[in-house]
Parts: sequence; structure tokens; C-alpha cells
Amino acid sequence: MGTGVTIGIIVILYLLSCIKILKEYERGVIFRLGRALPKPKGPGLIFVFVPIDKMVRVSLRTIVHDIPPQDVITKDNVSVKVNAVVYFRVFDPIKAVLQVENFYYATSQLAQTTLRSVLGEVELDELLSEREKLNANLQEILDKHTDPWGIKVQMVEIKHVDLPQEMQRAMARQAEAERERRAKVITAEGEFQASRKLSEASKILAENPIAIQLRFLGTLSEIASEQSHTIVFPIPIELFSFLKQKTEGSE
Repeated sequence: MGTGVTIGIIVILYLLSCIKILKEYERGVIFRLGRALPKPKGPGLIFVFVPIDKMVRVSLRTIVHDIPPQDVITKDNVSVKVNAVVYFRVFDPIKAVLQVENFYYATSQLAQTTLRSVLGEVELDELLSEREKLNANLQEILDKHTDPWGIKVQMVEIKHVDLPQEMQRAMARQAEAERERRAKVITAEGEFQASRKLSEASKILAENPIAIQLRFLGTLSEIASEQSHTIVFPIPIELFSFLKQKTEGSE
């Protein structure tokens, strides 16, 4: 009777040791006598019959990996340091365990080499101004190469581009020169428009000499607003002739 109880206790303890609990985001890849079962287990309560079975836990959550700064020489021979961040997750636990020894390390190394090779094919201006295009290109390349490992690369973002001090000063001078060029173009455009309007106004005033005199008097009125100035100006003869014509007409 005592032997039977002992055996029962041993069996119960063995079954309890075989119980494994997997979280909602975890899957268990089971190796039974060295061969992987076709489907992963979990989540929830599962049985792993040791020593026949061996389980490898795999997380399905998105992994955020920070790529350390990489020395990159751009297409126009500018040396920069670039770092980025990669978002990826496991979509096939079986492949992630069987096809690659360490999928996290493999994805990290692939991201570093891909970052250097892709950014080395573009010029500095494109690297600074077209990050969205480069991010999409990096994501597409990484996703293509990690798909056989059961890895889905969701997004790649270039975080920072560290330029040499000499290049920063050169770009600052270039930006200042560009601003000066735009200011001169805007000023010239304004002068051109003003001269065109003045030309049109002169044609209108030339049709009626009295309009010119009225404009002249209006200008004098604007100048006379300053009390500290004394203004001496001749009275145009055309004004008297105009008044004479008005007087003769009234008679």
C-alpha cells in the first residue's frame, strides 16, 4: 500500500512538473525526441513531457532595436555617423527557432550592414532631405531578408545623422547664401512690379496734364506734414492756364 502511494505521488509530481503556462504573447516550440512539432503550443496551459520534450519560448511582441551609430561614407564622399531604430516581431515561431540560431542577433547585424550599404549609395543632400524614402527602402530590404526566419520588419526610422564640424559650417554658409539670394530675387521682383505699375500710371497721367499737377500737389501735401521743414516750390504755368480756361468758360 505504501509503495502504491509513493508511486502515485511520484506520478502526480511528474505531471505537475510537466505543466507549463504561456502568456498571451508567448508561444512554445516543442522538440519531441529532437524533432520539432509542426505547430507551436500556447498560449495558456500546456504539457511538456520532460525529458522527452524540450520547449523553447518565443515572444510575439514587437521588439524595438536601437542600431548603434554606424560610420557611413555617402556617395559624394562625406563621412557621417548614422543611427536608426528597427521595429520587428516574430510571426512564425517555428522558423524563428529552426532557421536561425539567434533571430534577435541576426536581425541586429543585418540591420547594421544594410544601413551602411543603403546610405552609402546616396548623396548627403538626399540623406538629409529624403528620410522617409530611405526608411521605406531599408524596411523593404530588411523585411525581404528576414522573412525566411519568420521575422516581420514593421518599420525602420533613421534617428540622427552626425555631420563633421567642417560640413556643418559649410552647410550654414550655403544656407545663408541661399537666403541672401532669395532676398535679392524678391527685392528685384518687387522693383520690377513697381516699375511696371509706375509705367502704367505715367501713361494715364500723360493723358491729362492736370492730373500730373494734382499728383504734384498731393506729394507736396505729404511733405508738408513735417513742421520742421520750409518748402519752396514754383507754381506750374499749366495750373494758371487751367484756371483761365475755367474762368472763360463760366463767362
